[in-house]
Amino acid sequence: MLIGDYRIEIVPDTEFRLDGGAMFGIVPKVLWEKLCPPDEMNRVKLQANCLFVETSREKILIETGMGEKWNEKQMERYGIFRQKSFAQILKEKTGYKPEEITIVINTHLHFDHAGGNTIFDEHGNIVPQFPNARYFVSASELEKAENPNERENASYLTENWSVLKKTGQLELKPDEYEAVEGITLKRIRGHSETMQTVQINRGGETLYGFSDLIPTTAHLQYAWIMSYDLFPTETLAFKKEILPKAASRNWICWFYHDFNMPLCRLKSENGKFQPIRCED
Repeated sequence: MLIGDYRIEIVPDTEFRLDGGAMFGIVPKVLWEKLCPPDEMNRVKLQANCLFVETSREKILIETGMGEKWNEKQMERYGIFRQKSFAQILKEKTGYKPEEITIVINTHLHFDHAGGNTIFDEHGNIVPQFPNARYFVSASELEKAENPNERENASYLTENWSVLKKTGQLELKPDEYEAVEGITLKRIRGHSETMQTVQINRGGETLYGFSDLIPTTAHLQYAWIMSYDLFPTETLAFKKEILPKAASRNWICWFYHDFNMPLCRLKSENGKFQPIRCED
């Protein structure tokens, strides 16, 4: 897909599963299970859809997925079903190897968004998966990740960024910044205090990435908010502002955790939003 002169590709890291009740908060199971049928452990199927952007000068990866540093017990807990390494998927989808990526952007450092920042080498040491890349994350998010409260502690794993500080690849950014021309990151409080969303404006088109504020197309209804969100009323306010704008302006929408339709446009009908699959 092209947005102006930027090439866009979804790079799906791996299937995984989380508790359906946690994913849909106050919404009764009898409603959400119609859209996301749970398994025998009440978990729903999710994906980590990383976004590759190629410009004339940069090869950018936004988010890096769950990563491959999980042990067998952890893989069972999260229902991780990995068929290929991320390096294989990246090559198949983009034509490039991890060492050819020049910029990595994390909207936040939760393990399902930053797990692929690093990888085990042949000796079992944790090393950067993208050895030639600059890694961008906001300074406020790194501060939060390194000093989490009890509720967020399990979501932040220092193995996903500590080595990047040692190699000098980690670049701390403000709460709102332009990564390259036309790609803007902005802090929006809701899912967490310091998570950012992504907006790409190029050639008259806009792509908007909601990150975890609206993780899947099943969360398009205003009140369908994850119980993981620390500030759910602020997530609600954000959805009421952004979704009508995205629909009326025909934005391409990026749903990071959607298993079936990570990129789509939105159509508003009778106060509800419906995803419409994008044409290449």
